Amino acid sequence: MIERRFEQIIFASRWVLAPFYLGLVISLVMLLVKFTQEILHIVPHVLEMQEKDVLLAVLTLIDLSLAGNLLLMVIFSGYENFVSKIDVANHEDRPDWMGKVDFGGLKLKLIASIVAISGIHLLKGFMNIDHTNKDELMWMVIIHMTFVVSGVLLALMDRLEGDHHGAKIAATIAAPGESKNAHH
Repeated sequence: MIERRFEQIIFASRWVLAPFYLGLVISLVMLLVKFTQEILHIVPHVLEMQEKDVLLAVLTLIDLSLAGNLLLMVIFSGYENFVSKIDVANHEDRPDWMGKVDFGGLKLKLIASIVAISGIHLLKGFMNIDHTNKDELMWMVIIHMTFVVSGVLLALMDRLEGDHHGAKIAATIAAPGESKNAHH
């Protein structure tokens, strides 16, 4: 009886994460405010701006958009994986990926988004090379490559874990004489 109640309390503790996701929704609104601020800053001056400056401004908007996408992915997937299912299964606008992104998939999508955001910052640095410190640019490249390598290693680890998990399942299902061969 005590063990069962204790386990119920532990299971209910997942709701402690709910305010974190609400905070991320507020962060999404903050990104919208910055996006709107950028638009309002750019639009009145677009005719006076050089093409390079317009491209830099658009890259900033893309950067904010990718960060928003990343936040939304973390909010939906994290909430569904760790707190509770979001009950909008019949809603016509429900994203196809919702409910299908597990923790491993979320990690890979996160690192892919971070690589994309880092790549945009790097591209902005190269496009604005006249005003970018060479040491800063070097560090941007190093950091970007660190994200890329991290992403590749995470994907490789997930793949190896999946292959290992698949081999264990195959060995469990295989006939006794075949299970020894499933490990080799």
